[in-house]
Amino acid sequence: MAIFLNKDSKVIVQGMTGATGMKHTKLMLGDGTNIVGGVNPRKAGTSVDIDGTEIPVFGTVAEAMEKTGANVSVLFVPPAFAKAAVVEAIDAEIPLAVVITEGIAVHDSAAFYAYAVEKGNKTRIIGPNCPGLISPGQSNAGIIPGDITKPGRIGLVSKSGTLTYQMMYELRDIGFSSAVGIGGDPVIGTTHIDALAAFEADPDTDLIVMIGEIGGDAEERAAAYIKENVKKPVVGYVAGFTAPEGKTMGHAGAIVSGSSGTAAAKKEALEAAGVKVGKTPTETAKLARAILAG
Repeated sequence: MAIFLNKDSKVIVQGMTGATGMKHTKLMLGDGTNIVGGVNPRKAGTSVDIDGTEIPVFGTVAEAMEKTGANVSVLFVPPAFAKAAVVEAIDAEIPLAVVITEGIAVHDSAAFYAYAVEKGNKTRIIGPNCPGLISPGQSNAGIIPGDITKPGRIGLVSKSGTLTYQMMYELRDIGFSSAVGIGGDPVIGTTHIDALAAFEADPDTDLIVMIGEIGGDAEERAAAYIKENVKKPVVGYVAGFTAPEGKTMGHAGAIVSGSSGTAAAKKEALEAAGVKVGKTPTETAKLARAILAG
């Protein structure tokens, strides 16, 4: 089992014919992802040969879905055109849209997220500004390296791309059911809570690792959700313990207001909900190991 993405997922790539799209389409195919098409209105009707695999290019998401039965789209579309591309995916009612693009205006992200809600939440958005998600041994939708771990019983949800990779590597001998990078922007489609609920319901996930970072209150809200709804063990890590107070760091979402949003405040909230929190990614992996060892 896995969450959101599995071996039966049929994936299209919006922006496949661009340099970034081509590079990652090739890598996703190498990880066993069933990529059934690309979308580019200017190149509709053509096809692209990637290492001997012929992939058709369609003019719209709706056409790609109709011709291939696609149920996942991965978007490698430049920031200026990303909103229109996501809206197109929502209009086509594709079940999952994975928005990799970094640098999308917050106003645009808010607009397409609100549009998805208005349309009845038929399309789950992951991202933007995220590495996507992987169910090792089954499918990879995004830019997570497919060779750093194996299938296993840990579920991972993370705001940070690089920390996703590090945690997968630290626990590579145990392996993961799915790893989901939700992105660090202020407005994202899928939250820690959404992933926690899915992992809680997945019979093949035994333990959940949750990675947060300074800024906002997503981790505090996740802590409240865990306390009320999650029975499986959760191990956490919050990036930014050494961040200087009052300084905006890295991700657009990493803005600390007073004591709210600090790593210490988040750690406290998570521990109050029964989550074991590591001070470093390596310590966090050790905590996960200890729990699984019983």
